[in-house]
Amino acid sequence: MTEIRWHSRAGQGAVSGAKGLGDVVATTGKEVQAFALYGSAKRGAALRAYNRIDDKPILNHAKFMNPDYVLVIDPALAFTDNITVNEDEKTKYIITTHLSKEELIAGIPELEGKEERVYILDCVQISLDTIGRSMPNAPMLGALVKISGMFELDYFLENMKRVLSKFPQKIIDANMDAINRAYNEVK
Repeated sequence: MTEIRWHSRAGQGAVSGAKGLGDVVATTGKEVQAFALYGSAKRGAALRAYNRIDDKPILNHAKFMNPDYVLVIDPALAFTDNITVNEDEKTKYIITTHLSKEELIAGIPELEGKEERVYILDCVQISLDTIGRSMPNAPMLGALVKISGMFELDYFLENMKRVLSKFPQKIIDANMDAINRAYNEVK
């Protein structure tokens, strides 16, 4: 089973990102869960969203997991939320930040010694440049596709176009640009 935990703030699209990812995964015939837990619905409140992906039915509905991937789309939460909780030796971290990897890890002692499992990109800036507002979920999905190898990029993009089909073409195109750019910039 693949488990993914998103760290975000309400309004940054983590719940939509988890659900969009779930929708794309469902096209592959795999079982998938996408859900979120948050204390208040107020914009800006910290929240966590989750995905589980497996070849067989998923009977576990608990929020507790040992994530394979931790996606941090709000830069401040990398420092204030416990992003390493319930990690194991294979957990990979994809963190949005304007800092270098060295600067980021120096500020988060729990990540020391895990440099090869920490990936960075500036999802906020990518979304500002491509979408025109801070909506870092699409860039984070692009980074996840690259790091996880879960999908071919073209397959993911085609399916995300379907997921986003309720939006105007301009928004769909902007999200595709954000996913592409993040896929190429994550390091």
